[in-house]
Amino acid sequence: MAKSQKPRDVPPGASLVAANRRARRDYEIIETLETGLVLQGSEVKSLREGSVQIAESWARIDRGELWLHNLHISAYSHASAAFRSEPDRVRKLLAHRSEIQRLASRIDQQRLTLVPLALYFVGSRAKIALALARGRSRADRRRDIAERDAAAEAARSMAAAKRRRSRNGRP
Repeated sequence: MAKSQKPRDVPPGASLVAANRRARRDYEIIETLETGLVLQGSEVKSLREGSVQIAESWARIDRGELWLHNLHISAYSHASAAFRSEPDRVRKLLAHRSEIQRLASRIDQQRLTLVPLALYFVGSRAKIALALARGRSRADRRRDIAERDAAAEAARSMAAAKRRRSRNGRP
């Protein structure tokens, strides 16, 4: 059975711009948080075109503020040179001070990281879904794949047994 293409990190009614598909593979997601994103005018138009790369980006708390690094937003094609911004600049994320302090304490105590999961628009506002996550080792990923394969095999054998019973006239 094919995997659902419905983005799980986007709230209903939001339009997805970009998703970080590698995040759920490489990290164990502990908690998610929706934050706003401070953008310049031409960056918003560029996001609406979908010219963004989120896979290599990461977030950091610096001096009580939340910052997003390595989010590449290409220059808007119709913007003049005066209004173009740097594609890889560090962008500020908007969250309540209490949330930032809580995240900072958990990151320091439990050795976690902030990973962006998805970038989307809710109405006219750009939002980013951040995850408080712990990195997975290669062995952890292999174990997850083995568990997923075992569950799929068990489901297949149960379905085959059910088909055999229904062919033989048993309920």
